[in-house]
Amino acid sequence: MDEHTHILKLSVGTESVEDLADWQASARAQGPDSLPRHITRMWPKREAEILNGGSIYWVVKGLVQCRQRILRLDEYEGGDGVRRCAIVLDPTLVRTSPAQKRPFQGWRYLTPADAPADLSGKRALDDDLPPELAGALADIGVL
Repeated sequence: MDEHTHILKLSVGTESVEDLADWQASARAQGPDSLPRHITRMWPKREAEILNGGSIYWVVKGLVQCRQRILRLDEYEGGDGVRRCAIVLDPTLVRTSPAQKRPFQGWRYLTPADAPADLSGKRALDDDLPPELAGALADIGVL
């Protein structure tokens, strides 16, 4: 069986999954191929595992709420001449079961066993609960 891993990342300043989608639809968040990307200082050491089916799981308002498949890692050089990593993403945001996460800096690796499950069917189309309520329900195992 092929091994893969995911990345866990805070979506700083984002109020909802819709906010994240709106940001990623902007020209500023896209590369020359019109795909959304997230620029980060560090290049993942586990690149092969990430590119073998990994996703980026987004923490929005203290909860993992969605994920995107990672398509590739591109080298990106900013106006300051510093080499960075552009995590190129599938534009589809997949809603996940909410899972509380404390704030952290940068990104973290996330094993498939620890990744929240995708929401399917009607649950993926449900109206969003306020983040505080979704977090409380996730804590007690209701969500």
